[in-house]
Amino acid sequence: MTPDRIASAALRAKVMSAEDAAGLIPVGANVAMSGFTGAGYPKAVPGALARRMTAATAAGETLRVNVWTGASTAPELDGALAEADGIELRLPYQSDPVTRKKINAGTMEYLDTHLSHVAQMVWMGFLGAVDIAVVEVAGIDADGRLVPSSSVGNNKTWIDRADRVILEVNSWQSEGLRGMHDVYYGTALPPDRVPIPITGPADRIGVPHLECPADKVIAVVPTDAPDRNSGFAPPDTVSRRIAGHVLDFLTAEVRRGRLPDRLLPIQSGVGNIANAVLAGLAEGPFAGLSAYTEVIQDGMLDLLDSGTLATASATALSFSPGTVQRFNASAADYRDRIVLRPQEISNHPEVVRRLGVIAMNGMIEADVYGNVNSTHLMGSRIQNGIGGSGDFARNGYLSIFLSPSTAKDGAISAIVPMVSHVDHTEHDVDIVVTEQGLADLRGLSPKQRAEQVIAHCAHPDYRPALRDYHERALASAYGRHTPHLLTEALSWHARFVETGTMRRP
Repeated sequence: MTPDRIASAALRAKVMSAEDAAGLIPVGANVAMSGFTGAGYPKAVPGALARRMTAATAAGETLRVNVWTGASTAPELDGALAEADGIELRLPYQSDPVTRKKINAGTMEYLDTHLSHVAQMVWMGFLGAVDIAVVEVAGIDADGRLVPSSSVGNNKTWIDRADRVILEVNSWQSEGLRGMHDVYYGTALPPDRVPIPITGPADRIGVPHLECPADKVIAVVPTDAPDRNSGFAPPDTVSRRIAGHVLDFLTAEVRRGRLPDRLLPIQSGVGNIANAVLAGLAEGPFAGLSAYTEVIQDGMLDLLDSGTLATASATALSFSPGTVQRFNASAADYRDRIVLRPQEISNHPEVVRRLGVIAMNGMIEADVYGNVNSTHLMGSRIQNGIGGSGDFARNGYLSIFLSPSTAKDGAISAIVPMVSHVDHTEHDVDIVVTEQGLADLRGLSPKQRAEQVIAHCAHPDYRPALRDYHERALASAYGRHTPHLLTEALSWHARFVETGTMRRP
């Protein structure tokens, strides 16, 4: 059980219940919690805090806090606190339906930001003080060093900057995680920065533990609860076609001498389409690949098992229930092939550029000129957030964005005249892929880009309308470089909001 994971006598003396620990969190605090894409988040204290918030509301009081994490967490954290109406401000990324609903209703503030930027923002004080950190670990050594769990995320920064720390020690996390982490303590702020000394995805430049002074720790809470471990849908026809286009493209790039036989380090966003692309790599001609990414998911573990992938660097694990059982049973076997880093390093622009990462991320929509919206529905309603896609797209050797060509049974086109919200400008987008095909936008002018996107990525139901829009814009727009009809550019989105479909009557 968990007490066996707490070897420090000083910290063992601070063991208490989740309810008692939650009682130490003050009203209005900036609470920095561990967790990245459903992995390594605290399992007990957030729920106890939510119950305390609900009781306060029933007594006519208000108990709200600001919640900072690495990325998305799980219903036990985001969902519970949002349901209790206990979050004033959330950052930097979320994927919880209750949280999303409150953000879009305007009852919760949300700061959606690049994941690599968060640590610097906190160190510079842009967000205020870290009043308290709640961090899950897999164990505590006799000397007080902390064994990180299934994600590192912003935990180093949270512990370094927090006034007080609550630790959850989770015995569900595999003992085999020990030694898998690489926590770098060499970062600095301008003007004292030095280069991050990573020249290969598997390089280790730090230590395998987190450091925290014992006097900072005000509570230690034993837990034994699994990560969220959401399942992935099996690849369907659409995702397999998207994966096929990507694999054909990469194979052609190797043939042209633009990529080495082992490609370049791969970054892949989380989701069913990304998992399908990874599955496709296992069936392709490649071997000895590497990954420098945010999250290791099912498809990447399969590639490691098959030998297609030699090493993978990330900040978190995010496996389906079956895969996490497989991983936990033999985690130590992956110790030399998986490196888990703080997200300020896993997503670091300098390292991403140096390694020449191939970035593959999902999108909500792209416009005919290659601008990409990955966060907002109809321009106003946040879905999840930009996450790390901007870190990799802006700095990678190749920036690839993927999506089915339609959504809502064809009522929405993923290819539109103008995106309703811009996360990745045309300058940061190299390749757009749907099940219809792949548009290589490198070296093309805006008008040439439009021709490629419409011809190769748009669904046939929407292709004539896109061509009509572009031709009329070419003939009568204010300028001919990136021609738009300003009175029509967002009319497809307006039509959907009014009628439930982007299709013309």
